[in-house]
Amino acid sequence: MLLPLTSAQKKPPPAEPPYVLMTADSVGGVWTYALDLARELAGQGTRVTLAVLGPSPHPDQVAAAVAVDGLELIDTGLPLDWTAPDEAAVRRTAEALGDLAARLGPDVVHLNSPALAADAGFTMSVVGVCHSCMASWWAAVRGGEMPEDFRWRTELLRRGYQACDVLVAPSAAFADTTADLYGVAPPVVVRNGRYAHKMGPRRVAMGRERFVFTAGRLWDSGKNVELLDAAAKLLDVPVFAAGPLESPTGHRVGLAHARALGRLDGTSVADWMARAPVFASLPLYEPFGLTVLEAAQAGCALVLSDIASFRELWDGAAIFADPGDAGALAATLRRLLDDPLEARRLGTTARRRSARYDMDRLTAGMLDVYWSVTHPVRSEVIA
Repeated sequence: MLLPLTSAQKKPPPAEPPYVLMTADSVGGVWTYALDLARELAGQGTRVTLAVLGPSPHPDQVAAAVAVDGLELIDTGLPLDWTAPDEAAVRRTAEALGDLAARLGPDVVHLNSPALAADAGFTMSVVGVCHSCMASWWAAVRGGEMPEDFRWRTELLRRGYQACDVLVAPSAAFADTTADLYGVAPPVVVRNGRYAHKMGPRRVAMGRERFVFTAGRLWDSGKNVELLDAAAKLLDVPVFAAGPLESPTGHRVGLAHARALGRLDGTSVADWMARAPVFASLPLYEPFGLTVLEAAQAGCALVLSDIASFRELWDGAAIFADPGDAGALAATLRRLLDDPLEARRLGTTARRRSARYDMDRLTAGMLDVYWSVTHPVRSEVIA
């Protein structure tokens, strides 16, 4: 049952912080979100267990998690809800996660895969974070009637949302989309945050080079990397794309003109962003976009697709482009590359805007949410 946050509930956390069991996966931005939040929570005295679903974390991901004092990492080996072959497999994952929660006894279960709430049988408070969903992805990327494989997952997610005590979304645009699609109250908006990588004086002195950079799950059709690949054909400068080309389910895309860099660790991505004058991201579907935030923190000029979430977060701090027009995109990228002063101005503006989306705000927002479900306040009904 979803509980709305009242003003009385939005107060500083109690002296004794809650123990949080949080789910994550190693596939994309959810890992970055979960690890950064867990690191900040642990640093403030909150005990956190991070339960990884899906493929095992990469060695650099494990090393980053192990380095966090007060964080317990559990590689469950359980399938992700969106890659599981059938509903029974998702139910088994949920039940196993429920058993884990019963053994550990957290105060709050923070589900970055809220579909699991429906069948886990949790006896403690549950917070579901709506990072994305198949129904909204399908509407933005494909359109029309969803295939059966999407329909049963969407119905399972609907049940999961209804079983959570509070839902959270990273942008108002996605909160509204979630409410419309699933018939729930609009989720609480707690915008994502990110640690900014600091550039050393040597890197600053080297300055920006002449290329375009992008990063993300390149295999995801919603990321629309094909458009950037087509624009790369029209440019006389390289376009570099970091990220996996193959999904956990075996779907693969190829790049004919942009230069694929493969999966890079966070330090390597930060180095590319420090060198790139322009960061381009032209998705058809993006509830928030952590890599865009990272690029803004690095001072890249942002060229983004004109979609609601990006307008909400970056209006006035980015150039917006039609995600279906490769020629217009190439012209925009060429103009910025030919005008380093304008690119630098836009990069400075993007860096200033990125300060709105920091870890302090994310952590404070989530602690407020945890407080709201562990210390519920009954609203008085006035006749």
